[in-house]
Amino acid sequence: MTGPTPSQGDLFVLDSPLLTEVRGEHSLMAYPFFALAKSGWKKSLMYKTDTVSIEIGPGPRGVATIYDKEILLYIASLLVSKMDAGERVAQDFYFTAHDLFRVTGVNGSARSYTRLADALERLQGTQIKTNIEAGGEGQTGFFSWLSEATIKYTKTRVGEPRMKGVQVRLCDWLYRAILKDRRVLEYSPDYFQLGPVERRLYEVARSTCIDGPVQVDLDDLRLQLGYQNSLKHFRHVLRGIAEADSIPDYSILLNEPDVPAASGPKRRVAAPTLVTLVPKSAKAIAE
Repeated sequence: MTGPTPSQGDLFVLDSPLLTEVRGEHSLMAYPFFALAKSGWKKSLMYKTDTVSIEIGPGPRGVATIYDKEILLYIASLLVSKMDAGERVAQDFYFTAHDLFRVTGVNGSARSYTRLADALERLQGTQIKTNIEAGGEGQTGFFSWLSEATIKYTKTRVGEPRMKGVQVRLCDWLYRAILKDRRVLEYSPDYFQLGPVERRLYEVARSTCIDGPVQVDLDDLRLQLGYQNSLKHFRHVLRGIAEADSIPDYSILLNEPDVPAASGPKRRVAAPTLVTLVPKSAKAIAE
């Protein structure tokens, strides 16, 4: 990780603590930009529809994960809170790991600091290419989530390093999307207690159920979540999530038609499985 070396005075000008709710950019909610894993995903990821193209390439530590995304959500929230307050905004942020951990519900153990360093390297090393415009501009070629990322240390009296803060520079694409498009949505505080698939289900529901329930084909939903296992496996996982009703603010309803297979050479083709994403407020009204 590399980054600019600020003056001693600038070093202690913190953007944290975050005093508002966590907010995220709409496109990062709606589309699969992150691996559904806890550690670095080593393979490239791809998502393509008639209108959207996303290519994700791994860096030395793999593709940035859905857990690494917490850092981007934190930075985006700092940026939006500054904009709301009428403050001058830039792409550079300096914050404490302690405040990041407070917001995301992570304990401040030595292991958490190691994971933070690994996450910053993945965010800087991951290569993204997309045709999604940001701030009214498109771009070709690859970019990284963080163009710069540096952990600042001081030393104790016995010479042991102690993390002072984290300095990052947000990529142009995401900075433009937040600054100019202003398509940001609040996250539920319970988001950070969810598993990888539940997090993506929440994000897709949050970004698409703006006007009420949304129905989507099971395989289309699998691709939109960035789920890498088989459709059969995804169906099994989704059933469990739907039964547990574990997604904050939203319910997941599976419509699985019970169509028996016909005997003989011509077999009846089963109807596709549809998934309905329902805001719990709308579900309560319907009931």
